[in-house]
Amino acid sequence: MVEEQILERGITSPGVLQVMREVPRHCFVPPAHRDQAYEDRPLPIGSDQTISQPYIVALMTDLAQVDREAVVLEVGAGSGYQAAVLARLARQVFALEYLAPLATGAGRRLKELSFPNAEVGFGDGYLGWPEHQPYDAILASAAIDHVPKALLDQLKPEGRIVLPLGGNHDSQVLVVVHKGPEGEGIEREVIPVRFVPFVTPAKTGE
Repeated sequence: MVEEQILERGITSPGVLQVMREVPRHCFVPPAHRDQAYEDRPLPIGSDQTISQPYIVALMTDLAQVDREAVVLEVGAGSGYQAAVLARLARQVFALEYLAPLATGAGRRLKELSFPNAEVGFGDGYLGWPEHQPYDAILASAAIDHVPKALLDQLKPEGRIVLPLGGNHDSQVLVVVHKGPEGEGIEREVIPVRFVPFVTPAKTGE
């Protein structure tokens, strides 16, 4: 998986490559799909959600540029796989999931697999997780048509948000948002992507 899907596409960070080798992806995939866990594609995890393909997980992790002192927020915990990858690199990971069955499953899985620095919460990721701010990096695993203000506000100066921007499957692009000295978000497009949509009631009210 790492050599053929990740290294071949230009990700060379030793830390990212190491954790992609170490974290057991099959443990985060439903039993019916475990024989496909290391294939180059997303897989269903229930509740109409998916686990991203390995390359995308590695790319988002690489773009976030976390280190051992970083506190990271993940929006859209899903099965817990991205949080597990981040937890091997960061000091603390807080992962929010709006769908209760996924939140419960991800939290249990991370505990069973001994990721003590990854905490899963049930809540609306559009509003962030203000109790644990500020964050060095924020990753969102679902597509939205704008950068939520709450996420930018909870990010440290010079921090990064990595998320897919776009209102539908055909117009999404993975973006890195760098928080400038005045609190502004400076966006850089990376590659076209295809993610499930952001699930939240809050975005309709802003």
